[in-house]
Amino acid sequence: MPKPPAPDRFNEEKAVFTVRGADAPNLDEGVQAIRTVLKTLPARPGVYRMLDARGDVLYVGKARALRNRVVNYTQVTRLPKRLQRMVAQTRSMTIVTTNNEAEALLLEAQLIKRYRPPYNVLLRDDKSFPFILLRADHAFPRIHKHRGARKAKGSYYGPFASAGSVTRTLNALQKLFLLRSCTDSFFANRSRPCLLYQIKRCSAPCVGRIAEDAYAELVDDAKAFLAGKSTQVQRKLGAAMERASADLDFELAAIYRDRLKALTFIQGGQAINAEGLGDLDIFALARTAGVVCIQAFFIRGGQNWGHRAFFPSHVTDVPDDEVMASFLVQFYESVPPPKMVLVDRDLPGAEVLTEALGAQAGFRVALSRPQRGDRLRLIRQAERNAVEALERRMAETTTQAKLLRELADLFELDGPPDRIEIYDNSHIMGTNALGAMVVAGPEGFRKNAYRKFNIKRGETVPGDDFAMMREVLERRFARARSEDPDRDGGEWPDLVLIDGGRGQLNAVRQVLEEMGVEDVPLVGIAKGPHHGRDGREVFHLTDGREISLPPNAPVLFYLQRLRDEAHRFAIGAHRTRRAKQIGGSSLDEVPGVGPARKKALLMHFGTARAVRDASLEDLCRAPGVSTGVAQGIYDFFHSR
Repeated sequence: MPKPPAPDRFNEEKAVFTVRGADAPNLDEGVQAIRTVLKTLPARPGVYRMLDARGDVLYVGKARALRNRVVNYTQVTRLPKRLQRMVAQTRSMTIVTTNNEAEALLLEAQLIKRYRPPYNVLLRDDKSFPFILLRADHAFPRIHKHRGARKAKGSYYGPFASAGSVTRTLNALQKLFLLRSCTDSFFANRSRPCLLYQIKRCSAPCVGRIAEDAYAELVDDAKAFLAGKSTQVQRKLGAAMERASADLDFELAAIYRDRLKALTFIQGGQAINAEGLGDLDIFALARTAGVVCIQAFFIRGGQNWGHRAFFPSHVTDVPDDEVMASFLVQFYESVPPPKMVLVDRDLPGAEVLTEALGAQAGFRVALSRPQRGDRLRLIRQAERNAVEALERRMAETTTQAKLLRELADLFELDGPPDRIEIYDNSHIMGTNALGAMVVAGPEGFRKNAYRKFNIKRGETVPGDDFAMMREVLERRFARARSEDPDRDGGEWPDLVLIDGGRGQLNAVRQVLEEMGVEDVPLVGIAKGPHHGRDGREVFHLTDGREISLPPNAPVLFYLQRLRDEAHRFAIGAHRTRRAKQIGGSSLDEVPGVGPARKKALLMHFGTARAVRDASLEDLCRAPGVSTGVAQGIYDFFHSR
């Protein structure tokens, strides 16, 4: 079965029905809007979206027969309170028919990820997983960590649960197989081995220290190991060490010995007695006080490639089996599924789920609830980890809630803040200036809400921190007023922290007053007389008061952590921008000159300055440069 098309593209078998109703949040009007849709609704598989009066998506669902599924929402007495509230807000529906239920399930996951509706179970952790990529587009393939779209040609191994686990594995693999990790440009410009060769983590193919066929053998061994054939690799290394010892080549034997040690390290650090189980993922769920934790283990080739705890949201009044099923389809929307998925409970619609996962993977995927043996033992281990992770989460949440209550008391807020925004600027003598926004809440930092603002207004004087802060806040709140004027989308802050003193705070307050935003609490964080070395930051309020806290106050540590995170994010974004500028040239600004033509010009003339000083005739002689392009380049440099 083919994968479903993107949500905005439908084939001739798909149809869309939209009916608008009244705007008032009323249960009867919500039911009437649904009944209006039912009059033209087909009894076919598909996906439906519940929309409110503004057109925002409230809920995304899928059905084997749309008419039979949607009619249930008109029987409000049988619905739980959560769905009754949803029906009361519903003023329109959008229906998309599909070819079958499995296709509808995959399309549902895409739409949930796009719209993040408030009445769907949501996978909150949307960070991409790291993989190990062994490239196949070079005579001496490179091995390295990879995130994002899998466009490069090569073999991908993963997912790994965290960047730390993939880094540890890569370090051990370099010791074991001596594969290069450098970029192709670095490889092409080496005249002597780098440090990795000296510490025995690379075979230095860049300078011919290993033949191509010998390196290819190392690549084959690495692929065999990553495919779960570690015993085969171990026997091969052991035999090679014995041969070297018999030939009295003890230096070579020591090299093989060290590689065997690296192999033992990987096996000892990753094995959880899953040898022989192949590729599988394991999921177990625990719930306490309305909070759900799903623990995931990733097993590839009988090796544990890490585990991670997920805490999906919007799970109140949703049965655990439905939470797990919704979680899985969203999880595998961006992660390639293995051949087997183990879960700790029976799931509704398991057959459709396995069919959808198989369509996405391109091979048959088995979904199983183990009853005995090693697989049941792994499920039990995942269950214990889920409970422990949930207990840690609850303890952290309790501490965080107490800190937020103290924060509300300290700054006289209406209640514990749900969204805190922290702002900072970064520049060097006014160059590459940018502002940064960090967001925090009851569950910690919300990194998917971080934003950076390139300072680009001509009236902002380079190096003027007050003007930079004014520009950042004006752009931020202008967009908030445009996108969420009613402040019901959760995107307006309950507290704004400014990394700076009275001057920065006054600049921000003036901007918000000019925009008519006067009810957002503002606080400036300034280092004390000893620049914060004694922990005595000064907190400036808009009414002119200054607050200092005892050096051992927990809420002080929390505010310092917020300020430091904004500082870290701003510095990192500034360094990235500066690095791009250092690697650029004046040719980047010339219209009609892309990367390939830029490279050809630099290869022909040597430097960007030589291109700038070249005559029109010389430009016409450059490879790949037509007369029109040459005239454009010449005019660009000589008409200014």
